[in-house]
Amino acid sequence: MTTIPSSFIASSRVCRKIRNYRSVYAGLLTVTAFLGSAISGHAQSPGVAEKPYLGWSSFSQQTISSSFLTQANIAAQSDAMSSSGLQAHGFNYINIDSGWMGSFDANGRPIPNTSTFPDIAALVAHIHQNGQKAGIYWIPGVEQPAVDANYPILGTQYHIKDILAVPYTAGNSFGGSGTSPFHYKIDFTKPGAQEYTNSVVNLFASWGIDFIKLDAVTPGSYRDDTSIDNRPDVAAWAKAIAQNGRPMWFTISWALDQDYLSTWQTYANARRIEGDVECEGNCSTLTNWTMTSQRFYDLVGWQNAAGPTVGWNDLDSLEVGNPNTDGLSPEEQQSAITLWAMANAPLYLGGDLTALDSVGKRLLSNDEVIAVDQSGAPAKQVAGGFSPVWAMHTADGSYYVALFNLNAFPSQVAIKWSPLGFTSAPRVRDVWNQIDLGRFDDGFSAVILGHGVRLLKVTPNGHAAPPNSQVYEAESGTLSGSASVVSCSACSSGSKVGNLGLGVNNTVTINNIRVDRAGTYAMEIDSMTIGSRALLYQVNGGPSTTLNVGGGSFNLPSSTTVPVQLKAGWNSIQFGNPTSYPPDLDRIVISGNGSAVAPNYTAYEAELATFSGSASASFCGSCSGVSEAGNIGGGANNNVTFTHVTVHAAGTYQMEIDYLTSGPRSFFMSVNGGTSTELDLDGSSFSLPTSTVIPVTLKAGSNTIQFGNPIGFAPALDRIAIAPTAGSATLSGSIAKKLGPPNLRIWKLSLGNSGSTRAERSQVNLFSLTQAEGDKTCHPRVIGRLPIEVGDISPGGQKNVEIPIDFSRCAENATFAASIVFSSNNGAAVDTITETTTTK
Repeated sequence: MTTIPSSFIASSRVCRKIRNYRSVYAGLLTVTAFLGSAISGHAQSPGVAEKPYLGWSSFSQQTISSSFLTQANIAAQSDAMSSSGLQAHGFNYINIDSGWMGSFDANGRPIPNTSTFPDIAALVAHIHQNGQKAGIYWIPGVEQPAVDANYPILGTQYHIKDILAVPYTAGNSFGGSGTSPFHYKIDFTKPGAQEYTNSVVNLFASWGIDFIKLDAVTPGSYRDDTSIDNRPDVAAWAKAIAQNGRPMWFTISWALDQDYLSTWQTYANARRIEGDVECEGNCSTLTNWTMTSQRFYDLVGWQNAAGPTVGWNDLDSLEVGNPNTDGLSPEEQQSAITLWAMANAPLYLGGDLTALDSVGKRLLSNDEVIAVDQSGAPAKQVAGGFSPVWAMHTADGSYYVALFNLNAFPSQVAIKWSPLGFTSAPRVRDVWNQIDLGRFDDGFSAVILGHGVRLLKVTPNGHAAPPNSQVYEAESGTLSGSASVVSCSACSSGSKVGNLGLGVNNTVTINNIRVDRAGTYAMEIDSMTIGSRALLYQVNGGPSTTLNVGGGSFNLPSSTTVPVQLKAGWNSIQFGNPTSYPPDLDRIVISGNGSAVAPNYTAYEAELATFSGSASASFCGSCSGVSEAGNIGGGANNNVTFTHVTVHAAGTYQMEIDYLTSGPRSFFMSVNGGTSTELDLDGSSFSLPTSTVIPVTLKAGSNTIQFGNPIGFAPALDRIAIAPTAGSATLSGSIAKKLGPPNLRIWKLSLGNSGSTRAERSQVNLFSLTQAEGDKTCHPRVIGRLPIEVGDISPGGQKNVEIPIDFSRCAENATFAASIVFSSNNGAAVDTITETTTTK
């Protein structure tokens, strides 16, 4: 029996590849005739996939531990799922990902590596004894050692080489051009090809497998041509599952091309819509907020594709419940679970189930949130940008509404009921906290923690007429530079504008936008892309606003709605991207009467700021605007300056700084030419931005903020965002006392609850100090990890918490600006302490 070399073992550990082409105009192809009559979307396993599954997959742990994938470890995860209590809430799949295979049987079928999986049937039996289902991983094609051995295909007169495409070519996206050690392409027009696939599925079924993941499927997996084309493979695997008769869930992966959606819907129960959510060595944890939040943009293009009869959108693993490894804060975990649930995506965990913490267990055992995921009514995006709102209309007539804050600081996020089609809500329920909030006429508004969410169940009342709207086709605008009109059969008028961006002059400007009164309107932007891109737009020649987008097709438009402020009379809006790649543009739709909710923050892209010295803009696939400013610091003149940071009133504001670094680096920041403040920052990636939030004092009108480092290298800079401090009416706080020696002070915070209900799970989410005056420059550090638990606060009560702060680098006469964010009830109540001239 031939043993497969370790270099040939398939792995789904892939780098996130960002396309450097401007547009892809792939034809909408149909499945070739030999596929035969279509199988109904779930006919191969009735009753298996009418709802998305809940469970666990091994791959995430494999990315941080190369020796993790063993029979003993999989059994331990199965036991942990049972003992953790998650199984009682529906989590019941244990999926073995890439790397289990070791060699082949006498018929060329994959069998396990006996050193790591000595008895896979016994492992599956153990999983079943725990009341769970077992999953396994494979990829299309036939592996090279099996080809070389030319094994006979079980139950036929054919051999492996008889079923291969000639000339030999790669069988999936892991292969390059020509032949591929990761599986050779099968020609399913040849006799024996379907029988070979049947034999592999039958082998899996004999072990008791309940789930199959077929990875590296094209078109997709960042291979958007049809030179490999695994659509016949997907159909063959579905047929193989059907002929076996064992109920099996069938998932295909990854970053599937949406142009072939009908095939994916016909033959698979779910399809991955983007690449791996794991950092895979590109950060120090399993994932981070940048990788996770990309799903907010990816999902928009697929939001109309999912449901009980057409399968589910797979957003990849949820990295929740392991604070030391997963890379997400509690509020980020809550937001991720909410987005997955609103999408009706499969909820499968990626972290170590034996190390789940209490926060993770609490979040994952909320049955009302799980009911959202199981509703069979995937949500649609109502509003986009950095304050997205998603809503679903369920079978019982109620709505689930999720309000997200993608900024790192607390922000006011609001929704009016009228875009959802009703006028008032006699009952609104907080789903995460499982409490009724009462009646809300017109809409709902809340201060939401940075990277946080509010999830509501809304009982609607009344009927709201659709708002007045005006459609403006992109091809009717004024084109400049390389921008050009391209045929697009799925676009609203048969055309779109492509070749935008990559230069300040490559734009399209839509003129003659007329509204009767000045105000904030809803602007629907219909665009198309594969992967991450960003459209920057300017209203009436004003500052640029960024719309980050994702998607799976350059042929099928997807819609995102953002607020836009227009003047009475005629307006113009220009679209492009001066430094990077925008999507293609189909049209915009302006609607409303000027009373839409405007955001309370302003963002500024670093690549659009003023550069001096070596500072420059460069491509960054995971950054806002798909660009960053780099080469900052290392000299007094290598700076990035934001010259028109505008606020209405003088005061202290929250400033988010999105930066990139691997290891410690520092910015020296000055406001309006004042004394520089040192910001000591740390990170684990030069390609995935992370955030810090600091207080900054600004004057009314236009301000200048400069970033540099005269003595060392600074981080790269993605963007900054400015917002007023925001808080709720029920929480309050103050700095009550400062104790201890000069270099290590203990600040005592007093938090109060003026509400009528208990403030549960109160915590300090953000604690930021920046030097305002005094000798030297220093950046005090909070000792310990945020968030800091405070505990429950009774109505009318208060609690104190002591926070140690390292001032060892600070002068005795230094004073500071302080911004402290605290919350309770899963972020339902939020407030901020802001002091501009506090001493240590």
